[in-house]
Amino acid sequence: MHVSEFLSLVRGRSSCRSYLDKDVSDEAIGLCLEAACLAPSACNKQPWRFIIVKDKATRLKVCEDCLLPAIPMPWLKTAPVLVVLCAEKNFLTHKAAPLFSGIPYHYIDCGIAGEHFVLAAEAQGLGSCWIGWLNTKRLRKLLSIPSNLDIVSMISLGHPAARGEQPQKKSIAEISRRIGD
Repeated sequence: MHVSEFLSLVRGRSSCRSYLDKDVSDEAIGLCLEAACLAPSACNKQPWRFIIVKDKATRLKVCEDCLLPAIPMPWLKTAPVLVVLCAEKNFLTHKAAPLFSGIPYHYIDCGIAGEHFVLAAEAQGLGSCWIGWLNTKRLRKLLSIPSNLDIVSMISLGHPAARGEQPQKKSIAEISRRIGD
């Protein structure tokens, strides 16, 4: 793939908030998971764990009971797949090292894996949206997520009913600074 093709893929990806009533194949989800597995991670610990929720009743329960208040997301109920991204933390890499560095490596690792997931979805013509507005206690209980996993975020996934406009992005000059040349 040429860099221009990659940038085209990235430019085309936006948060999808409208889905068709159409199943997402296990093969398509598998390709997204394969892309996530290829993500780099601190000390190669690969802490990401993906919980795939396709059951309609469970998805609706997540949407009704496991989101924080004040930001309604009625569109989320139309997503045929919800993916809960969790981290299984390693003591040395994800608990001890951050005490010295102040950097939560498991969040970085899961962010990279999650972005690989959503870019693989985009490459297949699927829409996705990162969700962080979660009541993690309720979500943990509803999905029986074990206590050794930290809930990081959720990703909606499906066939887009409409493609949203790419929101205005900051310029390269606004987000970068060069030292030396």
